[in-house]
Amino acid sequence: MRVRITATVLGISAVLFAVPACSTDTSNAQPGAASSALAGKTVQPGQNAVPLSSAALKTRLLDERDLGSGYLRKPERVTRHDDVTVVGCPALNELGGDAATGSLTFPRKAKVTFTYIGSSNSEVSEELYSDSASTLSDGIDRIFEAMTGCPTYQVVAGSTVIDMATRKLTAPPQLGDEQWSQLLTFSVNGRSTVVKQTAIRDGGMLLIVSGSPALVDRHLAKALTKAAAVG
Repeated sequence: MRVRITATVLGISAVLFAVPACSTDTSNAQPGAASSALAGKTVQPGQNAVPLSSAALKTRLLDERDLGSGYLRKPERVTRHDDVTVVGCPALNELGGDAATGSLTFPRKAKVTFTYIGSSNSEVSEELYSDSASTLSDGIDRIFEAMTGCPTYQVVAGSTVIDMATRKLTAPPQLGDEQWSQLLTFSVNGRSTVVKQTAIRDGGMLLIVSGSPALVDRHLAKALTKAAAVG
């Protein structure tokens, strides 16, 4: 069975179309474990309870000064409307149309992507979303559970067939109110890309950092500190 989803879910468009296909960076990748989001946890509004605008979120993104030398900001990519086809993943099939619109996308958002020239042109991207704490928690939890519910599946983008493998990781429990993390391996024509993706919800703010595992680990806490700053 196949289900078509818009390639915007959880920044998957950046992973599919922007991360170099020749990358095989698995630095700091840890053995799989359950996501850190706690089942049945009561979600409190916390700080940033009032949703921020996309413009306000943009000011809270990391920049070159935060990252240090060796990082180049990539030009903002025009939003793509390409559909992709997911094959062999019942968990994603169960999301149906919600994967394309509605509860799986948040209107208040900002994003930035950097290339690190010091390590085989590795990339790291940051996404920020703002909404009610419960909306963010429910939305991101459904996405991560669906994506990690299938250890392997395929994504068909145009004429390109991408073999996918996913593995849950443990996100740093001391960061934010809820945490999710996964390791994704994309294989095309025998060449693989390994991407780590970690999401942290802090009150009404959701941070997602994706890219080279080593770069995600290096900048995650810094990104959250700046994103969650009050005032």
